[in-house]
Amino acid sequence: MDLLNIIKDAGIIGAGGAGFPTHAKLTSKAEYILLNGAECEPLLRVDQQLMAQFPDEIIKGLEAAGRYIEARKAIIGIKGKHKEVVALLKERIAALGLSDYMEIMELRDAYPQGDEQVLVYELTKRIVPEASIPLKVDCVVINSETTLNIFRAMSNNPVTETYITIAGDIPRRMTVKVPVGVPIRDVISQCGVENLDEYTVIDGGPMMGPVMQSVDGHVTKKSKGYVVVKKDHFLIRKKSVNIDRARVIGKSACEQCRMCTDLCPRYLLGHNIQPHKIMRALSYNLDDVKELQIAQLCCECNICELFSCPANLHPKSVNIHFKRKLAEQGVRYQPTQMEFEPRLARDYRQIPSKRLIARIGLTAFDKPAPMTEVQFRTEYIRIALRQHIGVPAIPVVAVGEQVKAGQLIGKVPDNSLGAAVHASLNGTVEEITDNSILIKVG
Repeated sequence: MDLLNIIKDAGIIGAGGAGFPTHAKLTSKAEYILLNGAECEPLLRVDQQLMAQFPDEIIKGLEAAGRYIEARKAIIGIKGKHKEVVALLKERIAALGLSDYMEIMELRDAYPQGDEQVLVYELTKRIVPEASIPLKVDCVVINSETTLNIFRAMSNNPVTETYITIAGDIPRRMTVKVPVGVPIRDVISQCGVENLDEYTVIDGGPMMGPVMQSVDGHVTKKSKGYVVVKKDHFLIRKKSVNIDRARVIGKSACEQCRMCTDLCPRYLLGHNIQPHKIMRALSYNLDDVKELQIAQLCCECNICELFSCPANLHPKSVNIHFKRKLAEQGVRYQPTQMEFEPRLARDYRQIPSKRLIARIGLTAFDKPAPMTEVQFRTEYIRIALRQHIGVPAIPVVAVGEQVKAGQLIGKVPDNSLGAAVHASLNGTVEEITDNSILIKVG
């Protein structure tokens, strides 16, 4: 079986972010394969620790993917501040005889270095065109946990676990390996908070992760972090403003200072995204569809909303509002050019991570979250059939059937974009719905 089918059968997706099926990323040839080890979201600690704990596996997984797409070069992007990990990776690349094929490039400690298009520019000096993907500039990007999963898949191990950082205003910060489908509440309970009534949880990083309305869900392959802070924290109050409220506030208070645009990472790459113009359209009820299309270039990094705006407004939320309106009308942004140059001020408008963390009120919680071994003893797991971009997996088991960890329980529909799902623990299938499979463990 070739590598592409091995990856497809193992159910490998982007470990974090949108969860794009990895086999679909590797169907085209590219000049570069880039490993995204930037992990620029504040407080999250997964990638840096995986690279320290499994350097050979990650290097070999990246090499295998790179050779498959016939990449001329493999580049690992990691922040220079992780000096010990950088040194270890360089040593292991040399020991494995890959120095001519693979290299480490150190990134600044700035946000959002892990944005796919920012990473492509930092590592190759190529700019992905507006509304496009890295493949347009001959690059494929995957992250460290994805390459680890590729290595494991080559030994017939499908994706049944994920690594998650639990951080925030809690007694015990840690990074743990979690079976997919475990209740989120069981994961958060490891942090030492006895009663969650006074707390709110952010699903993912504090910049891009949404506020969870309930912690009664279940871990998926792309779960990467839970940030637990008090309900009255600035970040929770800011993120909890709904779009209608954000529109009212923006309409009455935007002073057109341009700070949201001047610090936007995609604007600084030369793209036409200009949040201040979207705010202007909101204020004056402008309905020029062509003018509003630039909202679709927003990567939702949240710099404009959580860092840039001196009036504490909500440009990202307004961008999302217009994105939805345009989608409802079937309107898609049409680029007018394919070649881009970074803005001259780009190098001087990088946002230092420590300054960002201070701005969003998380400095006191910016501490290590060491890899910790935890045995999750849960009665039930619920495996989502759609943990990825694309269509849901089709169940291939029946209620009452006993399954083993690693067993295929949902396959990719024919001629569709999707990802297979597997049981993460031994047990008995109790329920099958359109969205998930419930397994009684044991």
